Amino acid sequence: MSSPQGISALWKKEDWWAVWLGLGIVIIAIVFFVTGGTLGPLAVSPPRDWTAFSTVASHLARQWPWYILLFAVFGVIFTFSTAVMGHSPKQYVPGFTIIFVTSLLILVVSQSQFFHQKSLEAPLVALLLGLVVGNLWRMPNWLESSLRTEYYIKTGIVLLGATLPLTLIITAGPIAFFQATIVSVCTWLTMFFVATKLFGLDKRFAAVLGAGGSVCGVSASIAVGGAVEAEKEHIAVSISIVSLWALVMIFFLPYASGWLGLEPGVAGAWIGTSEFADAAGFAAAQTIASNAGTEAPIQTFTLMKVIGRDIWIGIWALVLSIVSVTYWETKSGEGSARRLGAGVIWERFPKFVIGFFLASIIMSFLVAGSAMDFDTEITPRLIAPIKTLRTWTFVFTFLCIGLTTRFRDLTKWGMPPFWAFTVGVLVNVPLGFFLSTVVFKAYWLAVR
Repeated sequence: MSSPQGISALWKKEDWWAVWLGLGIVIIAIVFFVTGGTLGPLAVSPPRDWTAFSTVASHLARQWPWYILLFAVFGVIFTFSTAVMGHSPKQYVPGFTIIFVTSLLILVVSQSQFFHQKSLEAPLVALLLGLVVGNLWRMPNWLESSLRTEYYIKTGIVLLGATLPLTLIITAGPIAFFQATIVSVCTWLTMFFVATKLFGLDKRFAAVLGAGGSVCGVSASIAVGGAVEAEKEHIAVSISIVSLWALVMIFFLPYASGWLGLEPGVAGAWIGTSEFADAAGFAAAQTIASNAGTEAPIQTFTLMKVIGRDIWIGIWALVLSIVSVTYWETKSGEGSARRLGAGVIWERFPKFVIGFFLASIIMSFLVAGSAMDFDTEITPRLIAPIKTLRTWTFVFTFLCIGLTTRFRDLTKWGMPPFWAFTVGVLVNVPLGFFLSTVVFKAYWLAVR
């Protein structure tokens, strides 16, 4: 029987709220679809490839009520859920208003023909703008409650599940997990031993750095940091270094993939293996997908990152909690001993992955049982609106990442943590490239 704390997690944790919100959107979209309608009008977005601002002005003049309704729907749901999780609605509402309006402006600019030709997609534009603003000006305290990066990205990933066929997950998922296991173990071991043996860093600090680089930066750093009882400063610097390298990879991986002539599906798998954050990886995969005109990079990235690497968050937390208590800790007590239970793998498991799978299952069965044409009926009326809403959540995400990334924070801790992480990068990226382009290439080429 679940403890009260376990039950309350269903409405007090971002992971679960991302599941409820993502699946709620999918189910509502399906209800509209099967009753002959579509969620399309609510999933509004600026016109694509516009060249004259008059085109945008005309669009906004016609569609402004839908933009207001979309803002109200997102605003009510996010405000209510964050309030339940303990954040102030009075602070969240004005903050989210700024995020939404700024995101709309970003979408307008990024949808222009000029920005498309430069491969500057909306999430990337949001990130660049956020970085400039966030590093030139300090964000006010009241705005910080609305910068829910993890919440927005996890919701977007659940929505992504609705556009990824279940058959693809079944066939390529085991390969993704096997490839992710090789990369995760090799990268973690490299970072850990370089950090402890070469730079003399604390073992708990090294464990957090290794988890951030081998799995998923923010989530893994927090989960493993808690499992090994690392200091808060260790977790903070790990997240900062992960964010820095994730930003570098947003630009490097798409450029390198294009220069090397990688097929879209293979490039997406390499990104999924080598990126250090879900949001950053999606931006890189989205860039390749936009240039190639196919969803294959997004699908292979998701298989590798979400199904493959993110599952290792719980595994590392469980293993390292045992190692920490058994070998590293000099003090004893219930606070450490309770982490030895196998239940820690569920405690640390990224719950939004469940929503991702459920969205894929629901949508796959609906499509398989429908007699409607996929391209002329299902895609425009059902899939396309979900993709548009997914784009909104990712723009929210990248804007928040930019606004909360402080490059100057890295200077407080010296260079040893950065160099230890960087050595791991020099293992992670080439290894991911070899596995994606040689060992498992056939699997990633099959994704269309």
